[in-house]
Amino acid sequence: MTDLALGRATIVYDDPEEGVVRETLDNEEVVYVRDHWMVKTGTDEDGNDLLKQIPRDRVHRVDRTVERFEEEAGTVRQRVESIASDLRERIPVAGGESDRRERADEEAKTITIEDEDAT
Repeated sequence: MTDLALGRATIVYDDPEEGVVRETLDNEEVVYVRDHWMVKTGTDEDGNDLLKQIPRDRVHRVDRTVERFEEEAGTVRQRVESIASDLRERIPVAGGESDRRERADEEAKTITIEDEDAT
């Protein structure tokens, strides 16, 4: 795959030792999870990815280029769904496994959120 197909991301953040740092990487090497930006910094001798975690309050901005926004949004959605699925597996349900299956079959509910700035 080419860089154009992947897109690129530039993250600008404060590093306690280096000051303001600006790194440009492939989009797939920069992710936001649990109040931290994670940046892939390489791999170890076993082939595992090495990640640098940067707290969100140290990040000034993340600029991304993408071939298509829909593809990027789909990737984000897949990550959120994966995290939600993982949480569902970890959170105990009072009624046990059968209750969990019944809840999964229930229809999704929509919650309306009002934007205070819009008024």
